[in-house]
Amino acid sequence: MNKTFEGKVVVVTGGASGIGLATAKRFSELGAAVYVTGRREAELAAAVKAIGGDVTGVQGDASKLADLDTLYDTVQRRHAHIDVLVPNAGGGSMLPLGAITEEHYEDTFGRNVKGVIFTVQKALPLLRDGGAIVLIGSTAGSDGTPAFSVYGASKAAVVGLTKSVAADYVAKGIRCNAIAPGTVDTPSLGDRINSYADPVEARKNFIARQPMGRLAQAHEIAPIIVYLASDESVFATGQIFSVDGGMTI
Repeated sequence: MNKTFEGKVVVVTGGASGIGLATAKRFSELGAAVYVTGRREAELAAAVKAIGGDVTGVQGDASKLADLDTLYDTVQRRHAHIDVLVPNAGGGSMLPLGAITEEHYEDTFGRNVKGVIFTVQKALPLLRDGGAIVLIGSTAGSDGTPAFSVYGASKAAVVGLTKSVAADYVAKGIRCNAIAPGTVDTPSLGDRINSYADPVEARKNFIARQPMGRLAQAHEIAPIIVYLASDESVFATGQIFSVDGGMTI
């Protein structure tokens, strides 16, 4: 098998399920030493087993700075550098503007903005010249999506962060890009769908938004992240790559 990332060190937060898990698995298959984080011990252990290869699981919440310190201390002790950073940890629920609470706002921005900012900031001392950062945005960050006001605002912040990090570090040889997925069939989406009064109808509605007539699978998103981390995209930085099945045509 092609070992494009052999000798490279990759960090994927929120790597215990969904896009993060698929991405970590792909990097491992390509020869990278992979570090993944997750908040739940059992889920993280299962992910480490599923990823295989040279993989290290570090339990923690990426929105908590002490947990990020633990992550990077672990990387420092074993490898002392990072080649690729994928701050994938995040999430959020759907609520119309009138139903938003302070708790909902703080949880969503804590995971999608604070967590991402400090995941990047604390990785900088370990990122090599030629390193790549790939952030996870969403179509909701640029296109209006009903009941996604706080989530959409948090993902719009990821767009601004992508461009600012790219501008700050382009001369230092570090690239930063982001992907903007459409609706991906992940466990978190399943939890969201099951929270509806009629989950079957809710799933149909999510699918109906996709011009391709189906939801994306996590393993279809991971190769785009890998591409943006690879030398094949070496002249791209500060860009948002839509991976949405035609939602934003």
